[in-house]
Amino acid sequence: MLYDFRMANPMMQDSVWTKQQKYEEAEALYQQVLAGTAPKGAPKGAGGGKGAKGGSGGAPADNSQVMNRVSSLEKENRDLKKVVEDMKSLVQKLENRVTKLEGGSSAPAAQAPAPKKPAPADDDDDDDIDLFGSDDEVDEEAEKIRQERLAAYEAKKSKKPALIAKSSLLLDVKPWDDETDMKKMEQEVRKITADGLLWGQAKLVPIGYGIKKLQINCVIEDDKISTDFLEEEITAIEDLVQSMDIAAFNKI
Repeated sequence: MLYDFRMANPMMQDSVWTKQQKYEEAEALYQQVLAGTAPKGAPKGAGGGKGAKGGSGGAPADNSQVMNRVSSLEKENRDLKKVVEDMKSLVQKLENRVTKLEGGSSAPAAQAPAPKKPAPADDDDDDDIDLFGSDDEVDEEAEKIRQERLAAYEAKKSKKPALIAKSSLLLDVKPWDDETDMKKMEQEVRKITADGLLWGQAKLVPIGYGIKKLQINCVIEDDKISTDFLEEEITAIEDLVQSMDIAAFNKI
């Protein structure tokens, strides 16, 4: 037996959605409930049945967590306010205590008795003290001690032998030619004597072409003998000496 399904359920063939706006509003309300932004008074079961899958069962849990967090923050705020009030009270007490201590310490200082002035000494005691006389005596004694020390220092200094500055010279005495008697030249040079002059060793040094020069050492006192004096005295031996040079000069 054949049935006419179009007659049994005519809406199956209907292509027009007459309640689209209602369903869209229900869907929007359902999303707001899930997000926790649904307006007050909205039905908790909007957008689905009480036992339907994907319903609004998560919204109440989210709201309860938010309320718990708000309650916790309010409690912390009240605790912080109480701590601040306690700190203010403690600071005020400390300020009052410091003020009392400062006021208490200043009062005794103001009431401290003034120091007593020393009693004036008798005129007889002042007459017995001779300040100027004692200073003169001390100055004379100090001057006397200073003079004695200076005299002792000068005496000690005079006993020390004075240092004599000396120099060691090496002289080159050259002859006129190879026929000059070099032994006689040395004898004539050593005949030069003076206070502060001491002759040393001598030797003959070849120059060239058979000519030799006399190289002689001497020690002089700088304050008494000069190099100019030696040059004048040695070159004065004109028959034997052509010239004189200083080969070495050392301080002793």
